[in-house]
Amino acid sequence: MSLDLTQFVRNIPDFPIPGVQFKDITPLLGNAQAFDAAIEHFAQRYANQQLQAIVGIESRGFIFGAPLALRLGIGFVPIRKPGKLPAQTIGVDYSLEYGTNRLEIHNDALQAGDRVVVVDDLLATGGTVVAACDLLNQLGAEVVEAAFLIELTFLGGREKLGNRPFYAQIQY
Repeated sequence: MSLDLTQFVRNIPDFPIPGVQFKDITPLLGNAQAFDAAIEHFAQRYANQQLQAIVGIESRGFIFGAPLALRLGIGFVPIRKPGKLPAQTIGVDYSLEYGTNRLEIHNDALQAGDRVVVVDDLLATGGTVVAACDLLNQLGAEVVEAAFLIELTFLGGREKLGNRPFYAQIQY
């Protein structure tokens, strides 16, 4: 019997601003059985994909990406905000609703042709994951899929992803 992970996602109205219904995953993270079920679900999906690494997007992508990489017996590669990685990096700027942001990765984190899955907690508008995929393409990596715990379908992230493969365990 599979565990219904939606029962571990708390809805917080008007956070961080009025009108937003925030999906709080801390109850899922705080429940070992639910957290393990989420990681195992991803692990079963990617077990036979001949991946070289799991790539996590700062910061909540680290929460799911690192244990998934361990479960699969492969490496974990972080994509971070500017100035957080100690060695030489490459980066990509991307647009937000108001302004821009930047993601960076070590320029030697992956080899051309490496097969990876990009992991984050939430697919909302899609801007961050598209930027992450663009960054990985600069390194010559093959993004097999982008994986999320949650997709907020009403925000249109899947459209922004275009033909990039993606998967979400929970959809709202």
